[in-house]
Amino acid sequence: MKELIEEQRKYFLTGETKPYAFRKKQLERFKNMLTDYEADIYTALRNDLNKSKHETLTTELGILYTELSFAERHLKEWMTPETTKTPLTHKGTTNEIYHEPYGTVLVVAPWNYPLQLALAPVIGAIAAGNTVVIKPSEHAPHTSHILREMIETHFPAQYVTVIEGAKQTSEALLEERFDYIFFTGSSNIGKIVMEKASRHLTPVTLELGGKSPAIVDEDAHIKLAAKRIVWGKFTNAGQTCVAPDYVYVHDKVYEKFMKRVKKEITNLYGKKPLKNKDYVRIIHKNHFDRLAAFKMDGTIRIGGEEDASNLKMAPTVIEDVTWSDSIMQEEIFGPLLPVLSFYDLDTVLHKVQQTEKPLALYYFSSSKKKEQKVINSVSFGGGCMNDTLYHLANPHLPFGGVGQSGMGAYHGKASFDLFSHQKSILKQTNAFDIPIRYPGSKLSFKLAKRLFK
Repeated sequence: MKELIEEQRKYFLTGETKPYAFRKKQLERFKNMLTDYEADIYTALRNDLNKSKHETLTTELGILYTELSFAERHLKEWMTPETTKTPLTHKGTTNEIYHEPYGTVLVVAPWNYPLQLALAPVIGAIAAGNTVVIKPSEHAPHTSHILREMIETHFPAQYVTVIEGAKQTSEALLEERFDYIFFTGSSNIGKIVMEKASRHLTPVTLELGGKSPAIVDEDAHIKLAAKRIVWGKFTNAGQTCVAPDYVYVHDKVYEKFMKRVKKEITNLYGKKPLKNKDYVRIIHKNHFDRLAAFKMDGTIRIGGEEDASNLKMAPTVIEDVTWSDSIMQEEIFGPLLPVLSFYDLDTVLHKVQQTEKPLALYYFSSSKKKEQKVINSVSFGGGCMNDTLYHLANPHLPFGGVGQSGMGAYHGKASFDLFSHQKSILKQTNAFDIPIRYPGSKLSFKLAKRLFK
């Protein structure tokens, strides 16, 4: 491991990863890699999580293809040094910002979207001119293996490589010195990553999670609100960092919303979701048991069925929960949706303000004024008005958390910027020399006083 990282560092120092032509070629190679292995990717994700081809395409492969096309189209523009304005005190100079790659990057990926969340950061890292070590999740072994095979087939290990392994491998990697660390996972592990990185003052991006709320107001389009919340919550069996974790529904539309939710679950997954061959399974038994314990809280209104032998848990809607219940104490990360009622929007916003800052927030209303109030009142990573999840698939929007839900943002240009150091350069003229910065002259002092004020 140590030798591999050192080889990447040596390769980076040759400067080969920096030219535009090289980076563009690697992005093209990356896209060809995904195309070559598309059938194997579908199979791996079916084996790990029982993902259908449609869900794999829309939530994993499709996002990667979009990111690649976007980076290829804009790479030259992103790499061009930015010319800045020059103040009067700096007359005669030109001032530019160069986007410099950090060096050797570590990307630690989670199991819930084991392809997309492993490779989306890598697209930004290689576009920015870095070398990359990828540590995929051992909990999605089929995807982990195919990732290693794909990368080994298309890229030299000194440039991009995959290191498989369990907890001990991750711990060993974090003992090594990298130039940048990108981690996606839980807040608890994120704190450990940050602590390890601090020993070398290594910059980090932490893509974490939290309890992301959805709020359905009395003037919402109930049919669409229910459909979009059901889709956002139960995609990937709720194992999504930006899934709606709980819903607040206005008293006046509560029953209407609940009835519609039941219909939308049936529309998406059938009357017997556990028999749906494309319904995603829970990743492993420990997580399944954790979710099963949450069902002891409140009252099950919809669903509740489970198939422990196949690690499947039906979309489940739970009423009568309180903030003291265990299901409301931590991120659920599964197909369980607590629903609470409210009458006053300010009360809900105040409650959300008192919790840790969520990764996402979703508000449903026909009022632009109330939408803006929600946006201005609550700090959260990003989100949607009258939708769920869709914001993360737009390469023009930076995606990331705030506070306990993470730090740093990526996707599109934000990925390129994330893995680039902004190097500020002043180029001075030799044609003349402005004397005001030199001491010893009363005139210089008077002129400097006027200019600096």
